[in-house]
Amino acid sequence: MKKEVKLAQSIIEKVGGKENIAQLNHCMTRVRLTLKNENLVQPQELSQVDGVMGVIEDDTLQIVVGPGTVNRVSEEMSRITGLRIGEVSSEGSSTADDVKASFKKKNDKPFKNLLRKIGNIFIPLIPALVASGIINGMANFAKNAGADPTSTWLSMLLLIGGGVFAYLGILVGWNTAKEFNGTPALGAIAGILIINPGLADITLFGEALVPGRGGLFAVMFAAWLMAVVERTVRKGVPGAVDIIVTPLITVLIVGFATLLFVQPVGGMLADGITSGIKFILDVGGVVAGAVLAGFFLPLVMVGLHHGLTPIHLEFINSTGVTPILTILAMAGAGQVGAAMAIFIKTRNQKLRNTIKGALPVGFLGIGEPLLYGVTLPLGRPFITACMGAAVGGAYQALVKTAATGIGVSGLSLTPLIADNRFLFYIGGLVITYIFGFIFTYAFGFKEEMAENLY
Repeated sequence: MKKEVKLAQSIIEKVGGKENIAQLNHCMTRVRLTLKNENLVQPQELSQVDGVMGVIEDDTLQIVVGPGTVNRVSEEMSRITGLRIGEVSSEGSSTADDVKASFKKKNDKPFKNLLRKIGNIFIPLIPALVASGIINGMANFAKNAGADPTSTWLSMLLLIGGGVFAYLGILVGWNTAKEFNGTPALGAIAGILIINPGLADITLFGEALVPGRGGLFAVMFAAWLMAVVERTVRKGVPGAVDIIVTPLITVLIVGFATLLFVQPVGGMLADGITSGIKFILDVGGVVAGAVLAGFFLPLVMVGLHHGLTPIHLEFINSTGVTPILTILAMAGAGQVGAAMAIFIKTRNQKLRNTIKGALPVGFLGIGEPLLYGVTLPLGRPFITACMGAAVGGAYQALVKTAATGIGVSGLSLTPLIADNRFLFYIGGLVITYIFGFIFTYAFGFKEEMAENLY
């Protein structure tokens, strides 16, 4: 029996059987399940399943199994349950909503809920952002190396890599409306309203409108408003004319509101956030870099790190680069250093095997296998990994590296480093590996930790 098949079967068993799964989904490293009865879950037994690196209870049950593996496990679970990935079972949709509401009630913290919502909007877009970002990085690397910028092949690469960023607002609008129970196509219209080049031909209050003003913050606000207005209008519209009247009134109301109110407010919000973070980095320098990198892993731990995605993208939209991604990338590098120290010190073969399996993707910037399989379960190495990350974050802030794209981290981020500062960025990775290793080797790990864990 293949490892992925056995893992899928074990997960289904520990969550109460296939009949208890209302919805099946996944991201880069996690199987995400919405269940009909959360009381049937055996979290302790689930976390002990061979191949499961961590279990997180949020608005969905998230089972960390690692990159690559998650796709195959999800496909096998789809085959066993008969549920298509992303589909809600016919008898489980209302139950799934009740379970999500129950999770939300237990974790009802407004800021956390906001970050979770933003994460749900951007997680489905990550593969496109990763592919496009790397292609853009390759094309710009070629330009910096002396390639003819007018050559056909380079122009084609830039077109392929830049397409998703040029029209990202439409995808974000679609996902935002969907997340807030609106019609996705109307959310896409909200995105079009924000990025449409035709805005430059409209003058309001004596000034021409600016295409893209407000960035993705304005898009999400407009798409959320589209969902709210649509639901409100639908309550007073007869069913016979709903398909015509509801979207018409919704688009007209939100369209004018977006041009008159949402875009200017979104612009002020976007400017305030990016200017504020730049000010903190300029004034705080190495201290700010250390704090950002050192405290990033706890965000990853609860799956809220995707909430920072629109901030990265707004930086790229307004300045061409994001200065905080290279700092935050040191969080994963700290774990790599900590894991190498544990690998050298421990005699526990199962722990060594876990590290051997998780280290390669850790170097490439996917840190969740190390986080949930090694550092977090052991306890103290999680702290020493954060300490190593803080040193690396301070260094990246000092040398002022930045990235031209998002979606990747670790060594994979190298092609996206701005201004040819590749060696500075890689130097920061090495520094972080070293300090994560030193802190963990010196006082972060004892053999009895592995004995208690395994």
